[in-house]
Amino acid sequence: MLMRFDGFEELLRYWAEASPKKPALLDSGTALSYSELCDSVMRRAEELRNGGKSCTGILCNGSLPCVVEIFAANLAGLQIVLLDENSPVSLLRGLIAYTDIDTLWGDPDLCEELVGCLTGGVKEGAGKILFFTSGTTERSKAVVLTDHSLCQSAWNGSAKLPLSEDDRLLCMLPLGHVFGFVCGLLWGLSCGATVALGRGPRHYLDDCAYYQPTALSVVPRMLGFLLQQDALNDELRLLLVGAGDCPPQLLQAVGSKGIRVSFGYGLTETSSGVAISVGGDPYAMEVCPDDIITIAEDGEILIAAPTCMMQGYYKWPQYTEEVLRHGILSTGDLGHFDADGRLHVTGRKKDMLVLGDGTKIFLPEYEAGVMKALGYTELAVILQDDRPVLVYSGQADRNELLEKLRPLMRHLPRGQQLRDILIVEDALPRTASGKIKRWELQQKVGHKT
Repeated sequence: MLMRFDGFEELLRYWAEASPKKPALLDSGTALSYSELCDSVMRRAEELRNGGKSCTGILCNGSLPCVVEIFAANLAGLQIVLLDENSPVSLLRGLIAYTDIDTLWGDPDLCEELVGCLTGGVKEGAGKILFFTSGTTERSKAVVLTDHSLCQSAWNGSAKLPLSEDDRLLCMLPLGHVFGFVCGLLWGLSCGATVALGRGPRHYLDDCAYYQPTALSVVPRMLGFLLQQDALNDELRLLLVGAGDCPPQLLQAVGSKGIRVSFGYGLTETSSGVAISVGGDPYAMEVCPDDIITIAEDGEILIAAPTCMMQGYYKWPQYTEEVLRHGILSTGDLGHFDADGRLHVTGRKKDMLVLGDGTKIFLPEYEAGVMKALGYTELAVILQDDRPVLVYSGQADRNELLEKLRPLMRHLPRGQQLRDILIVEDALPRTASGKIKRWELQQKVGHKT
């Protein structure tokens, strides 16, 4: 029977009583049963309650101790900020100060490097869990979720795509992103399955063979890599893809192996998924039971998700009010319903690029940096082969442009650096108000794989 849990503590205590000896988490050679997991979390929560802190920043590494720390911090009444330990230190410093973190958990050397950024904590942060939208700079917003909304999201998705207690879910996704946390971890635990914690990027090729999962959640870029290397194991029966556009050939390749494949659509603001495909066309998605999706006149997807909706953007009430009105979230995505009532996502209204790993590039900010470096404004950035590409209108030497941009690119993660520069003679297509017609430009000079 599918269980709906109010929060982390109820989930842990239920399975510790119902299946005390069953493995809950696997981490390399370590197995932790549901009763052991619950006990570990309770002990650590008691330590944190006596620590005199109010807001913890967790530098997520996907390990078993990391999972215990997240659950324990929540039970101890701390505000939790989930951070990507692989982010540039300069970016982490800004995010730590912005979210009022007064204690850190993670790699000791990295924590020592960041300790000078800690602030005085918060007074009313109990129960809040902050996930950052997957942007590229300090403009990344912290979305305020709770253990309640995350558990409701896990139930919401499981109602459409359930796991059994005999399943083994492999979590290769970062826990600092909501898709990884809900669909890589909570999905399995809420169903009483066993969750195997991936051993990091160095083991992407052999984790499936090592853990032999029956279910796996991936982003499109990871799926392409696993397929290319033939790294999916024979025991795998269900694969969930989300957090970005997925080329049809990848989903077809999975299906040809006899693996059931589903595609999910969701946002950090809705605590992860709101629609999932359950059969047939993987791009035709059924709306999850707790959600109501409507399509605005201009094609924008609007979502009411009362059990899973964010509380808002941390310290950003004006932007919260712009996108969330009367409980309805304006997603910035475009879509439509087919004759069978299934949702199809067709594009993006917001001015951003979304890479295959779910990372978002906010184009106004990204392009402003490029314009400043080049001293030139007749340009735009598009997506080509899942990497940003600069379209430059005018006459210029490509190598000279690359050299001018080198200092700017050096400070960006590799996947977000410009892959190429396309020099065109024609003027960039613009609207009457002067805005770039990005869709038209993409169709003209770019393509996606």
